[in-house]
Amino acid sequence: MNGLMSDRLRYVLITPARNEQAHIEQTIRSVMSQTVLPLKWVIVSDGSTDMTDDIIKKYLPSHPWLELVRMPERKERHFAGKVMAFNAGYDKVKHLDYDIIGSLDADISFDPEYFSYLLAKFVQYPELGVAGTPFREGESQYDYRFSRKEHVSGACQVFRRECFEEIGGYIPLKEGAIDLTAVVTARMKGWRTETFTEKHCVHHRTMGTAETGIFRALFISGYGDYRMGVHPLWQTCRSMYQMSKKPILLGGSILLIGYLWAL
Repeated sequence: MNGLMSDRLRYVLITPARNEQAHIEQTIRSVMSQTVLPLKWVIVSDGSTDMTDDIIKKYLPSHPWLELVRMPERKERHFAGKVMAFNAGYDKVKHLDYDIIGSLDADISFDPEYFSYLLAKFVQYPELGVAGTPFREGESQYDYRFSRKEHVSGACQVFRRECFEEIGGYIPLKEGAIDLTAVVTARMKGWRTETFTEKHCVHHRTMGTAETGIFRALFISGYGDYRMGVHPLWQTCRSMYQMSKKPILLGGSILLIGYLWAL
C-alpha cells in the first residue's frame, strides 16, 4: 500500500555540480532509470570549466523535466558556495506543486527503486522530515555500528517540503557542516530524521574531498557527532574503530578532535 501511495508524492531534485565530468553521467542515468521520476530536476553547474555542462546538455532535449542552470565561476571557493548553487536551483522549483525536495550530489549512483523507496518512508512516517540512505565508497560502506541513524548524509538528503521550509532551507556556512545543520535544525523543530539502511547509494568520490580534503571532512564529522548528542564513550569507540582504517590512526584521531572541539 505504501508503495502505491508513494507514487502520488511529487518530488523535485536539485544538484549543485562543479567539474563533475568523471561522474555526473552515472548520476543522470540513475535518476532517469527511476520507477518514479521527479517532477523537476535542476542541475546547477557552479562555474564548471570541464565537460560537465556538455554532458548534461545531451539529455535536455528528451527530458523536459531536466533543467541546467549555469552559474559564473567564483574566485572564492568555500562550503557556502554549494548553498548558493542549491538556492539557484531552488528558485526554479519553489513555485511548483511538490511534496518532497531532495539535494543530490553529482557523483553518486543508485538503483531504479531508490526514490520510490524513500518516498514510501515519507508515507509510512508522517513525522519524517529528512530521509536518506547509507553510501558506499569503493568496497567500503559506512558503518552504522558507530554512528547514529538520525544523521542523514549530504550525498542525498531528501526533505518533506514542510520541513525544508520550516528550517529555512540550507544555511550558507563557509566553514561547512551545512548538511548536519539542516538535520539538527529539523530535529530541534520536532521532525524525525533518519537514515534507512535497506538501500544505499554509491559515492564515486571520497566524501569531503571536493573542496578541503578528507581530514577536514573527518573533523566536521566529529564536530557533528557532538551536535547530534553522541555520548563521549560511544564517540571514543567510533574514533578507535576509525583509527584502524586508512589513514591509520590519523583519521580516528581527527574525528575525536572534532568532537572535543565542539565541547
